[in-house]
Amino acid sequence: MHKPTINHARYFNVLLKLSLVMAFGCIGANAADQNGHPAPMLSPWQAMKSIQMQEDYYLELAASDPQIHEPAVIEWDGNGKMYVAEMLTYMQDIDGTDELTPRSRVTLMEDTDWDGTYDKSTVFVDNLLLPRMLLCIEDEVIIRETNTFDLYAYKDTDGDGVADSKRLVFEGGRRGGNLEHQPSGLIWNIDNWVYTTYSNHRFRWKDGMFEREKMPAGSGQWGIAKDDIGHLYYSTAGGETPVMDFQFPLVYGRMRIPGELPTQFRICYPIDNIPDVQGGLRRVRDDNTLNWFTGVAGQSIFRGDRLPKDLYGDLIIPEPVGRLIRRAKFDIEDGIKIPRNAYDKKEFMATADPNFRPINSATGPDGCLYIVDMYRGIIQEGNWVRKGSYLRPVVQKYRLDENIRKGRIYRLRHPDFDRGPRPNMLNETNDKLVQHLGHPNGWWRDMAQRLLIARQATDFIPALRLTVKSHSNLHARLHALWTLEGLNAQLDSVLNQALEDKDWRVRHAAVRISEPLLADSSNGLLEKISSMGLAEDGRVASQSFLSIQSRAADIPDALPRLQSIVEAHDSNKALAFLGSRLEAALRKAEQDKLRKIELDKENKAVFAAANRGKGIYQTLCFACHGEDGKGTPVPGTNNTLAPSLLGSNRVKGDPDILVRILLHGLTGPVDGKEYPGNIMAPMGSNTDEWLADVLTYVRNSWGNKGARITAPQIAAVRKAEKGRVNPWTLPELGNMNPSQWKVRAAPNNRAAKAAVDGNINTRYSTNEPAVPGQYYQVNFPYPKLVKTVTLDSTPSARDYPRKYEVFFSEDGKDWGEPAVTGQSDSAVTVIKLPKPHTTRWMKIVNKGTVEGLFWSIHELKVE
Repeated sequence: MHKPTINHARYFNVLLKLSLVMAFGCIGANAADQNGHPAPMLSPWQAMKSIQMQEDYYLELAASDPQIHEPAVIEWDGNGKMYVAEMLTYMQDIDGTDELTPRSRVTLMEDTDWDGTYDKSTVFVDNLLLPRMLLCIEDEVIIRETNTFDLYAYKDTDGDGVADSKRLVFEGGRRGGNLEHQPSGLIWNIDNWVYTTYSNHRFRWKDGMFEREKMPAGSGQWGIAKDDIGHLYYSTAGGETPVMDFQFPLVYGRMRIPGELPTQFRICYPIDNIPDVQGGLRRVRDDNTLNWFTGVAGQSIFRGDRLPKDLYGDLIIPEPVGRLIRRAKFDIEDGIKIPRNAYDKKEFMATADPNFRPINSATGPDGCLYIVDMYRGIIQEGNWVRKGSYLRPVVQKYRLDENIRKGRIYRLRHPDFDRGPRPNMLNETNDKLVQHLGHPNGWWRDMAQRLLIARQATDFIPALRLTVKSHSNLHARLHALWTLEGLNAQLDSVLNQALEDKDWRVRHAAVRISEPLLADSSNGLLEKISSMGLAEDGRVASQSFLSIQSRAADIPDALPRLQSIVEAHDSNKALAFLGSRLEAALRKAEQDKLRKIELDKENKAVFAAANRGKGIYQTLCFACHGEDGKGTPVPGTNNTLAPSLLGSNRVKGDPDILVRILLHGLTGPVDGKEYPGNIMAPMGSNTDEWLADVLTYVRNSWGNKGARITAPQIAAVRKAEKGRVNPWTLPELGNMNPSQWKVRAAPNNRAAKAAVDGNINTRYSTNEPAVPGQYYQVNFPYPKLVKTVTLDSTPSARDYPRKYEVFFSEDGKDWGEPAVTGQSDSAVTVIKLPKPHTTRWMKIVNKGTVEGLFWSIHELKVE
């Protein structure tokens, strides 16, 4: 496209006014007014021109309806083909009817002549359930749908634009909860980890599959942004926070510095006047415009090369409720990164068109910025537009529910720049990919690094080492260093070079990559990084602090090293903040070390007990259950003498039930099947240690994995069932399953059973913000030995109790003092009692406050 020769800003202002006249009937008029005129649907051209832009920027239409509908996510492969996730069933009426019917899709779009318009489209994958994540790795597209943690890789093997191959690359299982509160993202960061929101886990691509690793914390809601050095930028609509958790990587834990997000930054400046905001009237001005960020989504850091350099590195924040896009710059004040609006009381893009719903943004292969506009009336999910809600009458007043089945993808342009060339990386050799690591467009650099790692291009390690050592381009050195890390190359020598690089960003990366090697005193890295912490500016010094702290449990003199770094930067507030958390962080590191020692001891104890139990089993139990645990075959039949122990829920489940079976025996059919004699002999005449050892062996053999059963557990159950003579039956034992426990909770007692129903997709939830005093109570049908209580809220990952107390009672009335008090920082809260407790009543009390989030328990486990 040639550069315009006319005054571009004036030209597009004229077009803007003309489009407003055509669309709304008068210059400057809003698309709807407080009398409730319907919000009209504009053509793509009208909608695009109605968006008010700053400076000389303007938009081009890259793709639109009728080729795409309800676009939510875009992703490009290495050859510049664009994949679009379309949520075709999202809020097609005011009640969200059939929203979870799998009729959505991912569409493949191609710009065949690279003129800027994606002119060819095919349905790549059809009949999906609201696809929400896309990631291209080589010639496969990773897709994650709503209501699942599973990740599938799709591939077109015959070149017709339709996927004909599908394989599971990560099995995570089902995921429940409101679809607005489910993970998004799946972005491959420069550190070679793949991140999502609503999760304290990250993923690593290895041998064509994803491996998952736990982090100290998760963050965000819809969308993640990444910058050149790998810092991530999250946001949350429910928390009305346009950017958060951006100072330091979450792999070091959540660290929010007071004052890092000025109140002024939360104020937005829209030009539409429909008050369809979940927060209600408190979130609108007198003229009905949104006064505060509330629907933030799909942010990105612009890292392209075909727009003014002043835009590079800025944070782009779509706000679909306010029909605007914020451009944010970051200032460094006393070592703290502070976001600010690039414009005074104005937004980068804003429109009066009520259907403009920007929900994603991305840097494209051509070096431009892309905006995904879902272009629709309703943007909030049906949970917030129920009968009786504030939103429902607003939607009905302006007939927003009628505006569906559209969608636009815009490209941001500037008259002084042409678009970049089409990539062809999927067909290029690895040496060419190495050259792309220094490309001025961040998209090219990221894709080249990703492909080199996916291809396991280990034969290019020497070339990458040379790039780190001597390439004149900063980005080439930076990405080559991280590519070496992703290829698991030997790094000692190259790290020493990178730690002396002339650019702080390479030194910063080298410090972070050095972490696994810091405990080895022979390589000199710890001394060098400690010195850098003293001499470097705040950014590298902070990373030195974090890297040393992350290995503090293995570095004997970590504390004085860290204290020295803080003292060397007395005016740096970021380091002062890190220093203020130092004691707690080191205490946690010591606790982690002790937990590891304790776990090692427990594992050794399990091994020893199981080894003793093996001898018992092979002497006695094998006769009926078989040496392999599958049951001894009955000659001439398809039956066995006893049930299989492999994967048995009775073996893996509540240990108290298994102990009862061994103490008193079992009679009657098992899982509807008759066995010879239909009885297992009681073993209660043996010692508690004898029973504990054989049960530990059974629970940890043939693929079974369970906690050790101890002699005190046997004794506790033996005492509870002292008067029993007859063998157990499965119906009797069934009454002891967690689903049969008597439970109650406040508030929302009617949902209490959902925490013990064995289904991770259901949950107990307070259904109101978490505050101290909320409780969940269990009445066991028998005296139960309690050692560990686990609260799993993984599908609602942010709804865990920040603080808690656990009480026990003999009568459900007198609770006494708490048996344990603690706090949690992850979706799975494991509460280990200081000493085991036999009880009939247990109560868990929430002691934390979390504004805007519930307290939820998807599964309660008591061992």
